Amino acid sequence: MTILYILIFLASCFLLVSSAKWLIDALLRVGKYLGWKEFVVAFFTISLGAVAPELFIGISSALNKVSELSFGNILGQNILLFSLTVGVCAIILKNGIEVESRTVRTGSTLAVVSAILPLILILDGQISRIDGAILLIFFLVFVCWFFSKKERFTKIYEEDEEEDKLNDPFFMLKNFGILLAGLVLVLVSSQGIVVSSIAFSEIFGTSLPLIGILVVAIGVGIPETYFSVILAKKGQSWMILGALMGAVMISSTLVLGIVSLINPIVIDISQVPSLFIARAFLIICALIFLFFIRTERRLSTKEGIFLIMIYISFVILEILVK
Repeated sequence: MTILYILIFLASCFLLVSSAKWLIDALLRVGKYLGWKEFVVAFFTISLGAVAPELFIGISSALNKVSELSFGNILGQNILLFSLTVGVCAIILKNGIEVESRTVRTGSTLAVVSAILPLILILDGQISRIDGAILLIFFLVFVCWFFSKKERFTKIYEEDEEEDKLNDPFFMLKNFGILLAGLVLVLVSSQGIVVSSIAFSEIFGTSLPLIGILVVAIGVGIPETYFSVILAKKGQSWMILGALMGAVMISSTLVLGIVSLINPIVIDISQVPSLFIARAFLIICALIFLFFIRTERRLSTKEGIFLIMIYISFVILEILVK
């Protein structure tokens, strides 16, 4: 049975990555069709596609009364994005990740705040429905701020081979169809991940939060990391932070808010060493990341290597205290 659940998990992750890629590509074309600026497309449309797995895993876990799996998943996911993913991209870009835009710096700061907010709300042992409402309000306030300035939506895309197709309504209809199909596949694969994660917890005697922090977070973190690496190879540094910080913001507020409204997240962090360690590492990674992008408005290659080493240390420590 163990092998069966491992196969289910791997197949679900593969399907999740594939369907998330379809979502991202379709959302990117929709964003271009609407004429939105690249950073806005990265922050919302692409991030929304990348976060779709976390959303459906969260909803599925809440419906199965194991909301702590979603909390662990997003906690581990944020650590991965703030350290490993950003670090790898900084290495690929010879001059590091540039952070010249004020919108990018402010958005990154708010993303750090949103990542830490759930850690504050769960200090009493749970993220209640009221806490979930607070997270959703924070997300809505951010959205209002982000959409408040018209210049953030100025079209700046370079001409490409799909430029003519973007004006074709049938082409856009096809992309909306891809969106729908991608969402269905994400829903199916997320259920497979939740079912196999519950089985892993029972078979190996490991807490669901730890399964979420390490196994699920790494499995579903592939879409964000993959897309960020592609952007890094193209030299589009500001879109990297847009996509990553959008993923952190949306998952930490919108996703956890929805999950806790369906089924409150109840965890005694003091009784779960893996969560205590993850919380500490998330705060450390987020603050170091914020310090790096605020100092010289650039995240250098050396700083990227440092962040990667932090993530490796985190994984080793989590395994040792299992």
